[in-house]
Amino acid sequence: MKKLPAVIILFFLVLILKGQNYKPDWKSLDKRPVPQWFEDSKFGIFIHWGVYSVPAWGPTGDSIGVYDKYAEWYWNKLLNKDSKVNKHFVEFHERTYGPNFRYQDFAPMFKAELFNPDQWAELFRESGARYVVLTSKHHEGFTLWPSAQSWNWNSVDIGPHRDLCGDLTNSVKRQGLHMGFYYSLYEWFNPVYRNDFNNYVDNHMIPQMKDLVNSYTPDIVWTDGEWDRPSKDWKSEEFIAWLYNESPVKETVVVNDRWGSETRSKHGGIFTTEYGLVHDSEGIGTENVRPWEECRGIGTSFGFNRAENLDSYSSAEELIKLLISTVAAGGNLLLDIGPAADGTIPVIMQQRLMEMGNWLKNNGEAIYGTRAFIRSVNDETINPETNKTIFFTKKNSDLYVICTEWPRSNINLKGLKNSANTRIQLLGSARPVNSRSSGSSLVIIPPILNPDDYQPAYVFRLNNILEK
Repeated sequence: MKKLPAVIILFFLVLILKGQNYKPDWKSLDKRPVPQWFEDSKFGIFIHWGVYSVPAWGPTGDSIGVYDKYAEWYWNKLLNKDSKVNKHFVEFHERTYGPNFRYQDFAPMFKAELFNPDQWAELFRESGARYVVLTSKHHEGFTLWPSAQSWNWNSVDIGPHRDLCGDLTNSVKRQGLHMGFYYSLYEWFNPVYRNDFNNYVDNHMIPQMKDLVNSYTPDIVWTDGEWDRPSKDWKSEEFIAWLYNESPVKETVVVNDRWGSETRSKHGGIFTTEYGLVHDSEGIGTENVRPWEECRGIGTSFGFNRAENLDSYSSAEELIKLLISTVAAGGNLLLDIGPAADGTIPVIMQQRLMEMGNWLKNNGEAIYGTRAFIRSVNDETINPETNKTIFFTKKNSDLYVICTEWPRSNINLKGLKNSANTRIQLLGSARPVNSRSSGSSLVIIPPILNPDDYQPAYVFRLNNILEK
């Protein structure tokens, strides 16, 4: 057998070292694996912050639809007066600021004078989050960095007179967290977008996104506002091909599925849900689903809403249970906070995050780096959807049994067998945990606890119970 010429060997080595070259079409782009760091992280912080944080208002109450409570849609609701819900925005605005006060007049009031990015980043790390996604530009078009495409409508030219994207990126990365950006493809009232769409895409949107990536090297590009047009019109495939092949973050970057009116749950990187809605992908709750992420606020709005009361906010216990159920179904939780216009994070949001972090300090090994554990035994499926108080995650040969209520009786795990190497421990507790075999089941016998052992959720770790 003849040896291959050295030049051919060198050619193939270059191809291998260069890595995959993705074509600008979904068939090729969808083959790119989601970087493992994302699936291992499980918990991220979403931040909606902009000019809308000045009025910081939206209607509340059970009679108001989920999307109608979003305070960050203030400008859009204000000018679209046909809806019965939108009249609440108009009435509030005219009563508070007067009928001649324009939305643009809020921009100088968005000062961020108390913004301390190091304090923010420290809070996010203490919360147990592993990544952060900041709204670099929402649908209003105002950017939180000095974008050349948004002259006099960005946080350096007006308002804070600061590069908010840059300041927070530096602080977040110093804390060892991954940093990403939300970016709205469309802009409600940009005249170029409304009158010359192709010009908007070629000379505004694409250069702006590339500037964001090149300037701050984010690990996540989280787009939105895609529903107005199909992905071909947005030239999404061309941009993502650049992101995967040429950008400075081509090896690490994660993208979502909001790249065109037809792409959610079908194309892109991770699939996204929002308050449990807008997700039509089959497979949620199975081991084979594409990596996905649930995003929602601690309250009922993404942007800060001053009209929200205590009953609008999820409790820490509810948020911990949401994290557990999401991770057990194979997803990540992107939990949103809405800072005030002065740059402070509402204390109730800080408290919720710290309580989540305290739970994760004891129980985080059942969350980080795990995967969904779902199996069918005698037509009975062990998964998050069949039992609302017991959930499962796995890591290598270990199984985590997560109870969102303290079990009142023994835990019967069908299809699992005890062995001499199996060890069971209640995380965060030194109390011994007994077990026994019963037919084809493993039975966990919970120990007796005292009030000092209370947690929002309890984790039993079963070492060496699964095949590697």
